[in-house]
Amino acid sequence: MNTIMTKAEAFIWRSGRVLEQHRFAHLFLGAPAEPVARAMDAYRAADGGYAYGLEPDVRGPDSQPSTLRAAVPILAEAGLLDRATAGRLCDWLLTVTAPDGGVPNVLPTLLPYPRPPWLPVPDAPVGMILPTGDIAGPLLRHRLDHPWLAPAVAFTREAIARLASTHPYEAESAIRFLDGLAVHEDVTAAADALGDLVRQQRIVLLDRPEDAVIAPGYAPGEHHRPHDYAPAPGSVAARWFTTAEMDRSLDALAAGQDADGGWPVRWAKWAPTTEAEARPGVTLDALLTLRAWGRL
Repeated sequence: MNTIMTKAEAFIWRSGRVLEQHRFAHLFLGAPAEPVARAMDAYRAADGGYAYGLEPDVRGPDSQPSTLRAAVPILAEAGLLDRATAGRLCDWLLTVTAPDGGVPNVLPTLLPYPRPPWLPVPDAPVGMILPTGDIAGPLLRHRLDHPWLAPAVAFTREAIARLASTHPYEAESAIRFLDGLAVHEDVTAAADALGDLVRQQRIVLLDRPEDAVIAPGYAPGEHHRPHDYAPAPGSVAARWFTTAEMDRSLDALAAGQDADGGWPVRWAKWAPTTEAEARPGVTLDALLTLRAWGRL
């Protein structure tokens, strides 16, 4: 495990953006959070959200909900998701939220800019679990409040309850929402129903790849394992898996480190720059998951 960390640290210093280098220093070396805040400020857009490739697959100068989906967990892990910051972000969300209380993944403002084929640009906003759940979950976990939040919670709760089928990234977003909602109420029934759906659809790789299903539109080999759904023991998704299933998942995560010290991007690649920008964040996620489960 020391070898894993040593190789990963070398990769971050060699290949990480300024943001990932400051995140690594804060999360693993005891550095202060202020440099993370300054690095995040470089991605702030004039309209109040985040842009400029903070989420590598989403380009351009205009804020997008999918970029905010990436920003909120980073702010939360560094202790930067305070009332003022949440207020600024939720003020912007009020301007782009659909009538149903949810937010779309991307907005029409993305249309002029390069984008991957799996990010269709809607003519009008329609609420989606992904990214609404990823944004609302950390706000709930940190007991923050704003006029945007209650309608978003109602939308996401009802959308999860109506799910007859799902795909891994949507299921992950639903879990992040339920993890936050669990601070306020019992979510056991909703979490168990979602876990049953994930296992019934076989969109989790438990042992043999031939027994798991790759969701339509995903890249070849883009399986999701138990640790993707439950990156920490406290997640509501942790109860979906046996100890043996989680151990195999974490063994696979540790073994997935590339020779250069980073972890690979598993989703489809559409531009070499975006893959290079994404790998340091993927590497930090892998380290955080291994540490949370006692593997570092």
